[in-house]
Amino acid sequence: MKVLLVCSSGGHLTQLMQLQPWWQEHERHWVTFPTEDAVSKLEGEDVTWAHYPTTRSVKNLARNSVVAMRTMRDVRPDLVVTTGAAVAVPFFWLKRPFRASTVYLEVFDRIDTPTLTGRLCRPVTDLFLVQWPEQQKLYRESVLLGEVW
Repeated sequence: MKVLLVCSSGGHLTQLMQLQPWWQEHERHWVTFPTEDAVSKLEGEDVTWAHYPTTRSVKNLARNSVVAMRTMRDVRPDLVVTTGAAVAVPFFWLKRPFRASTVYLEVFDRIDTPTLTGRLCRPVTDLFLVQWPEQQKLYRESVLLGEVW
């Protein structure tokens, strides 16, 4: 299975790194920001660098939509997995022509309110995972995975 792991750097990347026992068993490609921590953590991995900042940046949403289209075309993933944030949105919305499935893991530290990225990706997510029972109240039909930290 080809897995595309898409996330912001920092805590979002740290959470996906915690899933290494699972993703190391698969052919994979990463999309994140070229920050110092990401470059260090992903040394030796196949990576596409995305544009940041993404928080409410229409310009970078457009630029990352082009990155998403090219990456999806070139990698042809079976599965796209993310912990957020906004960089994941175009990958989830552009998945259909590539017949990729999607898994969204809501972040650990947002218990009381849904994240903007969670709200944007939820309508097109095949499996929406949460880490706290309280998060299940925010996202109908989500699956409680438990803490990933």
